[in-house]
Amino acid sequence: MPLDHTNPLARPSTLPFGLPDFAQISDEHYLPAIEAGMAEQLAELDAIATDPEPPSLANVIEAWERSGELLTRSLQAFYAVQLADTNDVLDAVEAAVAPALAAHSDAIYLDRRLFVRLSGLAERVQAGEVTLDEQSAHWLTDKISDFIRAGVNVDESAQQRLREVNGRIAEVQSAFGRTALAGRNAAAVLVKDVAELDGLSAEEIDGARELAAARGLDGWLIEISNTTGQRSLDLLTNRAVRERIYRASVGRGLSGEHDTRAMIVELARLRAERATLLGFVNHADYAASDGCAGSAEAVNALLSRLAAPAVRNARAEAAELAEVWQRLSPDTEFAAWDWQFVSERLRGERYALDEAALRPYLELERVLHAGVFAAATGLYGITFTERDDLRGYHDEVRVFEVREADGSPIGLFLADFFTRPSKQGGAWMNNLVDQNHLLGQRPVVMNNSNLVKPSPGQPALMTWDDVITLFHEFGHALHGLLSDTKYRSQSGTETPQDFVEFPSQVNELWALEPSLLAAYAVHHATGEPMPAAWVETLRSSTLYGQGYKTTEYLGAALLDQAWHTTPLADLPTDPARVEEFEVRALAEAGLGFGLVPPRYRSGYFRHTFEGGYDGRYYAYIWSEVMDADASAFMLTNGGLTRENGERYRRRLLARGGSIDAMAAYRDYRGADPDVRHLLRRRGLD
Repeated sequence: MPLDHTNPLARPSTLPFGLPDFAQISDEHYLPAIEAGMAEQLAELDAIATDPEPPSLANVIEAWERSGELLTRSLQAFYAVQLADTNDVLDAVEAAVAPALAAHSDAIYLDRRLFVRLSGLAERVQAGEVTLDEQSAHWLTDKISDFIRAGVNVDESAQQRLREVNGRIAEVQSAFGRTALAGRNAAAVLVKDVAELDGLSAEEIDGARELAAARGLDGWLIEISNTTGQRSLDLLTNRAVRERIYRASVGRGLSGEHDTRAMIVELARLRAERATLLGFVNHADYAASDGCAGSAEAVNALLSRLAAPAVRNARAEAAELAEVWQRLSPDTEFAAWDWQFVSERLRGERYALDEAALRPYLELERVLHAGVFAAATGLYGITFTERDDLRGYHDEVRVFEVREADGSPIGLFLADFFTRPSKQGGAWMNNLVDQNHLLGQRPVVMNNSNLVKPSPGQPALMTWDDVITLFHEFGHALHGLLSDTKYRSQSGTETPQDFVEFPSQVNELWALEPSLLAAYAVHHATGEPMPAAWVETLRSSTLYGQGYKTTEYLGAALLDQAWHTTPLADLPTDPARVEEFEVRALAEAGLGFGLVPPRYRSGYFRHTFEGGYDGRYYAYIWSEVMDADASAFMLTNGGLTRENGERYRRRLLARGGSIDAMAAYRDYRGADPDVRHLLRRRGLD
């Protein structure tokens, strides 16, 4: 059915840079627009498949890239809202859309007519009848690979089963995401006695009171974040409350209304079956095969190389912390819920610095403008101007126009900083408009995070980890903003999963740039700069706690690999065996150290069971090999300079996924990445 012309998604937005007109879009507009968009794209691709003319750049590649405009703008607007400000209506849309999109993808990538058309163009290129530019040639190679990976060459019965499996995977992933979000909200810990919140600041206590009141509760509510570790565990002096919070965190998804174990088992088994249908040893091998790693064997070789020294360092840290704990509480045994609290005490003793002391010097507005934006200006010459006349999907969304040094426009950057029950946890970047020259579109990108919203009139103060996250996510945003590609499917972050985290991790480097720190690390009330000794401590303490940080990350990465390398016959069939599987997998990987649980346990591991990083959570450490190497290269060659920025921008960021990712890296760096920089950074050498 054609889309009603009154639907604001029926036509491109007339707002600057094509920013979706969220003021006009209502929840009920999304589903019909997405459904109409899928039908429209299939008709457009059918025209490509049945075109009697010989395949060419114009009638295959460019026609393909022009297809699906309605679907693309509808999905990009929808997911921006659904991830950050969902409700029952949007959740229902997402539940309906997930399997429909899986079927839509199968309708395209299992269509042999389209595959023949692509193959025919490749043959004409090989014969010298058609000449393609570098980006178009890479597009064609990738697209043919996508069809093969989707199963276009398997027999009809296998294709039918693939369609069933893909649809069911999409349904269960969608359900896992909704259940995990609800479970996170439900896991919040209610405290009845304010004395039990000793260690939190007055602003944090006021915020906890407001959170409780917003849910109609009497007391103070401590929300649970996505990860196993919780920020409040750094600060709370009351051990019983810390234990409650820790257990609430690690127990998510294991029982009751928000039990995710049956979904985990089903997803792992379905993915294993699909990998076999496609001719892969396992899902992890399928996931890695189109990335920089190339195979699960290469992934596990890196993770295994890091595991033993990481746990060695974590055990050494645990021994130190246990000694401190004995001074604090000689009659109790050091436990996992004590780790963060004691670690902060030891940090304070060793470096005369802790998170509570830092926060007044890390105010959001100053960090954003004098830190994150200033780094981008110093490297690339770009500037940022807030556009109060433009709005996002929520009143808290802010819009900035981005311009080149000469004043010419680049695009828009949107930011949604604060947590809310309707927002998924963590921090992320997404696109609202993909830069591309074919359609003449400029980038509109956004960052989301989950900072605790201050009380009215109070400043938004950050932890050091919050600062690093802000720089990290803006690295993704820069990848999208500074893209310079012909096709939107190759724009910005459209790179292999184990490459996409590299630019974001590189951007973390500038958080410690001396000139920037001097500008943004300023006391919000007095205007005094952060004491020089503290700044030096931040630099000198980068190895502090790395045993814990690396071990918790590797625990999650190897858990992801275990779920996706285990043969179908050996995967659990009973949801009650999920914890047993997890314990065994960590022990076999050498990471069975109870004081350091995985960064995500299976029950709330949205990266892998909601999808996107399934079999690919290793991508962060794989990308960090490149990040550590490139960061060392930048610092050796002058640090925060326009020369460094231009080289990095033109040779790497601008190319997006328009050429082979490692070819872009080698062109930028002049060599393959050296893993020794990563080992040194994490204290693993």
